Amino acid sequence: MRRSACLLCLFVLLPAIGWPATAAPRSEWKAGIATVDITPAKPIWMAGYGARKKPSEGVARRLYAKALALEDRRGQRVVIITSDLLGFPRAVAEPIAERIGKQYRLRRDAILFSSSHTHSGPVVRESLTSMYGLDGQQAAAVLEYTAALQDKVVEVAGAALKDLAPAALSLGFGEAPFAMNRRTKKETGYVISPNPAGPVDRRVDVLKVEGAGGRLRAVLFNYACHNTTLGADNYQIHSDYAGVAQETLETAHPGVTAMFMQGCGGDANPDPRGTMALVDTHGASLAAAVDKVLTGGMRPLSGPLRPVFDRVNLPFAPAPPREEWQARLKSKDVYQQRHARDMLAILDRDGRLPSSYPYPIQVVRFGKDLTMVALAGEVVVDYDLRLKKELGAERLWVSGYCNDVFAYIASKRVVQEGGYEAATSMIYYGQPGPWSPEVEEVLIGKVHQLVRKSK
Repeated sequence: MRRSACLLCLFVLLPAIGWPATAAPRSEWKAGIATVDITPAKPIWMAGYGARKKPSEGVARRLYAKALALEDRRGQRVVIITSDLLGFPRAVAEPIAERIGKQYRLRRDAILFSSSHTHSGPVVRESLTSMYGLDGQQAAAVLEYTAALQDKVVEVAGAALKDLAPAALSLGFGEAPFAMNRRTKKETGYVISPNPAGPVDRRVDVLKVEGAGGRLRAVLFNYACHNTTLGADNYQIHSDYAGVAQETLETAHPGVTAMFMQGCGGDANPDPRGTMALVDTHGASLAAAVDKVLTGGMRPLSGPLRPVFDRVNLPFAPAPPREEWQARLKSKDVYQQRHARDMLAILDRDGRLPSSYPYPIQVVRFGKDLTMVALAGEVVVDYDLRLKKELGAERLWVSGYCNDVFAYIASKRVVQEGGYEAATSMIYYGQPGPWSPEVEEVLIGKVHQLVRKSK
């Protein structure tokens, strides 16, 4: 009897002293979430449309940067930063990444920048340099805003990392109907116009973040469509349909943070478009699609977390000679003039124009359950569809507009067809010319390499 009583005491005491065999199982994940307001405090030139002739006039919807910090059982961390901006160019993103890395001991591969690509947000430094004819005061406002933006993004990343707490992650897919291919063939070539027969991806990728007791804390969602419901005639700061969708979800789920990532929507526009009412309609439609996924069957995600980041040189087509740039200085098109002036300045400084661009690609693998591919620039849908076919659609998440937004990323098909995404847009972005047709194989090959490296 005495021996049995002692054994009973031992089993009663063991949980209190933390015997591993009786300890509560450790959570697979930790997650932290934070939000910061990045709405311009005063009038500023708005990004995305060259037809605008004056700075912003008020705020219709506030803009935010949000951060989702994730940590696996091994302590590997990743911070995903979303924003209601046209995009982070390299000159803005990399200094932020360096500061976050130093302050919070994160490698570059663990920091992912994403933008919604709203065309009703502020211009940031060194983005679309040939599109905006800013005077000295307007350029100073952009520099001031950009400096404050960088501080705020570092701040929000740090706040999310400090917020890390046990979490569960799950993945699901839905569909929203309003994305429409915008490349239509006319007698004069390809123009921006709704093309119901063109390729498009209307899938909505949804990552759910739950905290203690299954409480919904955050939802990250991805959709491939330009945030251009509002046109160049809008002079009010606005986050477009992506902002409406986020706010709708946050209103429906108090205490939850909704975060949007832009997919490969370089050649897709909302359809129809042009009014504030349509912004609300499309935003509500996307929020409803996300909500449907959240209430349906979602697949749990396991670790480990494996981020990788590298650059690959994407080749430009051969650039025109100096004489051609000099001739373009006399063009009646002011954008051609600005572009030619910028290219001649590079020739004077370096003796040649760049033959390629150092293109960043990031892969974040969630064990065997999900591979997130973050591509830079305004990526057309061909890349999304091809990668899903080659890597498996059900475990793949492909985003564009990540880490560096500096040009359209046309596929081989789009390069050969021509049009805005292939050629004209490179003038506004200040690039030396269109991509070489081999750009698609170079980019896709690098993605495969990084996916293999992340295993």
